[in-house]
Amino acid sequence: MEKIKVIIDTDPGVDDTACLVYALFDEKLDVKLITTVSGNICVEKTTRNMLHVLDKFNIDIPVASGASKALYRITPHAEFIHQKEGMGGYTPPNVVKHKPLQEDAVEAMYRVLKEGDGDIIPMLLGPQTNMALLLMRHPDIIKKIPKIYFMGGAPYGVKGFPEHLSFNLSSDPEAFKIVIESKIPLVMIPSNLGRNQAHFTEDFVYQIRDTNDVGKFLYQMYSKYWEPGYKDKRITTNDTCTYLALVYPELFITDKLDVQVDTEDQPGRTYVTFKKNGNCTIIMNVKRDEYLKLIMEKLKKLNHIKLN
Repeated sequence: MEKIKVIIDTDPGVDDTACLVYALFDEKLDVKLITTVSGNICVEKTTRNMLHVLDKFNIDIPVASGASKALYRITPHAEFIHQKEGMGGYTPPNVVKHKPLQEDAVEAMYRVLKEGDGDIIPMLLGPQTNMALLLMRHPDIIKKIPKIYFMGGAPYGVKGFPEHLSFNLSSDPEAFKIVIESKIPLVMIPSNLGRNQAHFTEDFVYQIRDTNDVGKFLYQMYSKYWEPGYKDKRITTNDTCTYLALVYPELFITDKLDVQVDTEDQPGRTYVTFKKNGNCTIIMNVKRDEYLKLIMEKLKKLNHIKLN
C-alpha cells in the first residue's frame, strides 16, 4: 500500500490534538513534517503542545516552529474555548523532551517539499500564515505541491452553512488570499462540517472515554471543550474531518467551486461560485454513521497504548 505523504501545519488546540492522535497512527499516512503556527493559542504553546503529544505517544516526527503572528494583523487567539494552555481540560507540562528543528517552519517545508516527488500534500489545520510565507519566500515550490487540504471557511450563500467568519481564515485572510492566488488546487473543509454534521454528541464522547487510555486522554481534553451556542452538548471535529477527508474521501460528499476571500470589509469572509472546473473542492457533508464507526474502530486499534 502506497502511503499518502503529508506535511501537517497545525496550532494545537484541542481539535488539532485529537486529529493528530488519529492521524499519527494511521497506516495510510506518511507524515514527513509537522509545522506549528500561532492560532488557537500563541505559537510557543502550540509548539510545546505538539512536542508534548510526541512525548506522550512516543512518536518521532520532525517539528518546526512557525509564524508567531498573522502577516499584517494582530493575531487573535481562541483561549476562551481551548483554555489557557490550549488542550482543554488537559494541562500539558511546561517542559518537553522532544525539541523542534533549528530551521523555521517555512524553510523546513521548503526543504521537505523540494526533496519530494511532487506528491507531498500540505494539510493546514490553522491559520495559513506559514503556507503564505512559503509561497512568498519560495514561489518556485508551487510546482511541487499537488494540492492543499485546509480546515476553514464559512462560505456565504451555500445552503445549510451559517454565515459566520471562520476563525482560521479570519485570523489571517491575507495569507489565504496568497494561497488562493497560487492556483494550487484546494480542498476546503468548512467549519460548519465539524460543528453541525460530523460533531460528537455527549453520549459518543462518553463512549470515547470508556474505550481505552487514549479515549480517556481525549475525554479529558473534551471535558472543557464543549461547543458554545448549542442547546445540546457537542464536540466539534473540524480538524479530524480534514485528515479523514484526505485519507477516506469515500466518507464525504463534495462539490467544486471557485473561492475568494474578503481582506477589507469583513476580513476572512469567503465567497464561492459553484463551477465544475473551480479552483477548490468543498466538503459539503459526511456519511455520519460510517464516519462515527471509523472513529471508534481507529480508537480501539490503540488499545495497546498505555498512557500515564
